[in-house]
Amino acid sequence: MAPCVACALVLGAWQLACALGLVPSFMLPSPADVARALVEDGALLASHGATTLAEALAGLAAGVALGFALAVAMERFRLVDAALSPLVSLSQTIPVVAVAPLLVLWFGYGMLPKVLLVALTTFFPITVALASGFRSVDPDAVDLMRTLGASRWQVFRFAKLPAAAASFFTGLRISVTYAVIGAVVAEWLGGFDGLGVYMTRVRKSYDYDSLFAAIVVVSAVSLALLGATKALERACMPWLRARRKGGE
Repeated sequence: MAPCVACALVLGAWQLACALGLVPSFMLPSPADVARALVEDGALLASHGATTLAEALAGLAAGVALGFALAVAMERFRLVDAALSPLVSLSQTIPVVAVAPLLVLWFGYGMLPKVLLVALTTFFPITVALASGFRSVDPDAVDLMRTLGASRWQVFRFAKLPAAAASFFTGLRISVTYAVIGAVVAEWLGGFDGLGVYMTRVRKSYDYDSLFAAIVVVSAVSLALLGATKALERACMPWLRARRKGGE
């Protein structure tokens, strides 16, 4: 209830400021103008949004797979951990806008460079979260399983993986937002379809109503993916629901 009231107050203040002329319409369109643009360009925004969503999901899947593989390798081998930890951190110091033009130059204007850029921006939270989760496992539980004759795979599956599940979903929620942003940024710098391409076109024509409408769609896609991530977390970690009910 409180978030809805807060959003209503912000939208009301925004609409009032535009109606009173406190802000020029060419600088900040009113919520009514944005809603009108959403309706008029709904089909076009849906088409571009589907492209951006496909790129974000494909890149996110690649980033999660890469992050999971790196975290497992770093947990399993100390030498790999020592060698890759600085490189993984260094990868996040490179600006996305500097990498995107190179990917477009190397791989063209199709979907591949967008997917690669999203993967590069999403693997880091997964890697860091999983590596931290693997280290948080109770050492007594690991010792007990080894005493009972459990193999390394069994220790990983039944002790380390459940212990890292909460950390994984924390990293996944961060990566989901990075995925959409990364896809849009990649589309800004080269492409034929997608919300980033749409935003570039309407910005050049000074159609700021449509630009804000595209921003609304980007936010809606990000929120939808976050909601799906939370639903997946509840489905994969039922013991959290039981723990919360017990706490109540």
